Amino acid sequence: MQLGMIGLGRMGGNMTTRLTGHGHDVKTYDPGVDSTAKSLEELRDQLTAPRSFWMMVPAGKVTEDTFQTLLGLAAESDVIVDGGNSNFHDSQRRYAEAKEKGIKFVDAGVSGGVWGLANGYCLMVGGDDDAVAQVEPVFRDLAPEDGYAHVGPAGAGHFVKMVHNGIEYGLMQAYAEGFEVMKSSEFDLDLHEIAGIWRYGSVVRSWLLELLHNAFELEGGHLEKIRGYVEDSGEGRWTIAEAIAEDVPVPVITAALFARFASRQDESFAAKVNAALRNQFGGHAVEAAKQAE
Repeated sequence: MQLGMIGLGRMGGNMTTRLTGHGHDVKTYDPGVDSTAKSLEELRDQLTAPRSFWMMVPAGKVTEDTFQTLLGLAAESDVIVDGGNSNFHDSQRRYAEAKEKGIKFVDAGVSGGVWGLANGYCLMVGGDDDAVAQVEPVFRDLAPEDGYAHVGPAGAGHFVKMVHNGIEYGLMQAYAEGFEVMKSSEFDLDLHEIAGIWRYGSVVRSWLLELLHNAFELEGGHLEKIRGYVEDSGEGRWTIAEAIAEDVPVPVITAALFARFASRQDESFAAKVNAALRNQFGGHAVEAAKQAE
């Protein structure tokens, strides 16, 4: 089928390559990369009605600006797919705005990262049946076998992807803490080797563990060249906020998010307060702060 791909970064570019390899006619637009179109208007004109547009751009202002521009360019029965990590509330709003103009909207949660080109992408899709059906050939060729599902109405795709990423936070933090315990132990353990054997037969084997094994192989057993600074892209926060709204306890995901916050502090003021209090009530020694060079 024919598709207009908007955004040719690490994900959009590889998705375009995968789709082209499956015989799809993909027109492209990205102002920073060589594309078939130099504007969204030109991209529209390169597509045959009813058109299918796929936004693969960062969540937030870029997605909103692109969506609003497409609303002004698209015609009735065209479909707009948001494949980024948008908040599901925004996706529900965009669906309603598009519907007013007779334009279809689909939210597609996409997982697979830079490995998706070869392995395929897990796709969690939300939207009306007819809108999803219009783009389904693309979904099926982007995903590996059994890796795609139409999970519910508008917003459901990004909601499921949000929870998926929240779970990912917890899994990553569990591996991180376990390997730190082993690194700090009295034993001279080969963490690269341990990550390797855990890939086979172990109940904790996973793709994340395979990626950790790769990281040890590339960066060394103690990851000496990597700074322990961990960003978050928002989905963990949204998962926790939604859990609070639903009165659902998510202590593991919450702790994992807070661990990421802690990783960004050169020195924690909270730790200073703790040290000062221990000194005050118990006379425990405190260490002098490092002087700025």
